[in-house]
Amino acid sequence: MLLKNLRDEIDATLTRDPAARSRLEVVLCYPGFQALLYYRLAHWLWERGWHLAGRFVSHVGRMLTGIEIHPGARIGKRLFIDHGMGVVIGETAEIGDDCTLYQDVTLGGTSLDRGQKRHPTLGNDVIVSAGAQVLGPFRVGDGARIGAQAVVLKEVPNGATMVGIPARPAGRGAPRSGEPTFEPYAVSGDSGENPDPVARALNALLDEVSTLRARVSELERAPDASPADDGAAAAADPVPRRVARAQP
Repeated sequence: MLLKNLRDEIDATLTRDPAARSRLEVVLCYPGFQALLYYRLAHWLWERGWHLAGRFVSHVGRMLTGIEIHPGARIGKRLFIDHGMGVVIGETAEIGDDCTLYQDVTLGGTSLDRGQKRHPTLGNDVIVSAGAQVLGPFRVGDGARIGAQAVVLKEVPNGATMVGIPARPAGRGAPRSGEPTFEPYAVSGDSGENPDPVARALNALLDEVSTLRARVSELERAPDASPADDGAAAAADPVPRRVARAQP
């Protein structure tokens, strides 16, 4: 069973990384796969009560690969850690099958309560992009995508794409449904980008300001009108009223 799992993880790397050319290259040159080897041994020791030995094996793996996986974490099948430098997976973290983590990802805890669930649980087919921080004892749903540098502090629905600090759902539509597909760095294959909801709101405000400026310019260029006409125009057009309220 262990050998089959290792073979599946090698095949997962070949499937998700076009730079990988052979199984031997994955075994010898991919720190993500090597870190999983150390983790499997450390977890085996940890489960049998040999905690110090498990931590030592985990520490050796960290020094050699730059990836820190606590031996108490629970990791499913076919995890792909791409590049991997700086990845941290905490003691009570759980990772489902077919997940992908990129460099500098942290699955961390925000509690100091010993013996409690402190780290997140990732469902199946989850992608966590470079530099993202997932902090707390909540679940990230199946097929979810976490954008680069996002800070996730609460539960993520199935199929959602999260971006920003703190992370918010990207896009206005509902979470994706159906069979999840692999998307490198959690970049949507449909649109080619994950829109930042904050940037989208700011762009909407900028568009409105541009519209108001154009309207004010039209009013300034218009011929002089009587006060009565100005009052009628103000009653008919809400834009001048908004501009007037903005004046001190």
